[in-house]
Amino acid sequence: MGVGVYIASQLVWPQLNLDLPWTSFGRLRPLHTNLVIFAFGGCALFATSYYVVQRTCQTRLISDSLAAFTFWGWQAVIVLAGITLPLGYTSSKEYAELEWPIDILLAIVWVTYAVVFFGTIVKRQTKHIYVGNWFYGGFILVTAMLHIVNSAELPVTWFKSYSVYAGATDAMIQWWYGHNAVGFFLTTGFLGMMYYFVPKQAERPIYSYRLSIVHFWALITLYIWAGPHHLHYTALPDWAQSLGMVMSLILLAPSWGGMINGMMTLSGAWHKLRTDPILRFLVVSLAFYGMSTFEGPMMAIKTVNSLSHYTDWTIGHVHAGALGWVAMISIGSLYHLIPKVFGREQMHSIGLINAHFWLATIGTVLYIASMWVNGITQGLMWRAINADGTLTYSFVEALQASHPGFIVRALGGAFFASGMLLMAYNTFRTVRGFKLADADAAAQIPAVGAH
Repeated sequence: MGVGVYIASQLVWPQLNLDLPWTSFGRLRPLHTNLVIFAFGGCALFATSYYVVQRTCQTRLISDSLAAFTFWGWQAVIVLAGITLPLGYTSSKEYAELEWPIDILLAIVWVTYAVVFFGTIVKRQTKHIYVGNWFYGGFILVTAMLHIVNSAELPVTWFKSYSVYAGATDAMIQWWYGHNAVGFFLTTGFLGMMYYFVPKQAERPIYSYRLSIVHFWALITLYIWAGPHHLHYTALPDWAQSLGMVMSLILLAPSWGGMINGMMTLSGAWHKLRTDPILRFLVVSLAFYGMSTFEGPMMAIKTVNSLSHYTDWTIGHVHAGALGWVAMISIGSLYHLIPKVFGREQMHSIGLINAHFWLATIGTVLYIASMWVNGITQGLMWRAINADGTLTYSFVEALQASHPGFIVRALGGAFFASGMLLMAYNTFRTVRGFKLADADAAAQIPAVGAH
């Protein structure tokens, strides 16, 4: 997130590029996306899925050593990304920039993750497989497929490879991967979190178990088709663009079904929001999930896309999902999970969680509002023409008009990142003085799933 604030600041003050290749926006932007998606989001998914699958299946992970391998292997991938991306080693595919040796390591770690997760489900002590595990399982399988297919490449040197696909086919497969990195990595996995931690924190059963199953099957059936909406008005065949648009619009239904299911779980527990900032994080994340999954299908409509595409509106939409949904559901889940793992009654400071909540919420709203204004301004300025058919505005004029929005975006990002520093301190104070006996004693409490 710190890298994100830095590159947002580079758009306000270009001098911050430092005239060095390694600190230029083009090198740091993929570093930012890889770190927040795979390092932050990925670690949150590993941690919560390992926790939830043990609690709901009432059994230990199938192998501690394989689970440890997934941890260290994943950290190795992240460290290698942190070294290679600023050096400019990239496959140039969005969200799949890592070069082939790191891709292979990532695939090995991910297949091991699948073995640990599904192996634990096989040896479960309960007959029932809780719905949160369906979402985690779907996310693990589809992410493996996406990564392996999209990262098929021909190595030329240790640090350079070329995709086995060409032209429009390469673009189509990349956005099949890219959109489903959002759809499965950043949505389906985190819905697994939602289906466990929202009922647990609210101390209410999930509103409708039947709706959760319909939500799961509808989501995984439809999401995989939505990728072409990233390629409107390109060389992709028009029928493929239209198919992506239609599937994106239909996707609104299961997305809102899941959001409503989460919100309605709070029936009879809304009063808890006054005193429970953890539940506040979880509920506000659902509100942002609902908003983002309405905005996405709308932006997939070709006529809307002709205005929004290539503008800051897209960046605002991504961060409504990334900050409002993914980060907030993760933060709320981790605040619930950390004390339990370390045998504490609660986090060190509820006041700090409250402060974090307001920093995160205000930061997210500043970020996305500034990008909406910028995006619509850019879209309208780029398409404005004079009576003789010439462009009314130069690109630089549109850039100048965007400058105030860039300032507000950097400020919003700084708010959000400062909240994460409070969380880091709160976590440190909670975990300090940790004794294994405390956690073991806490673990003796019968593990009851959220059903």
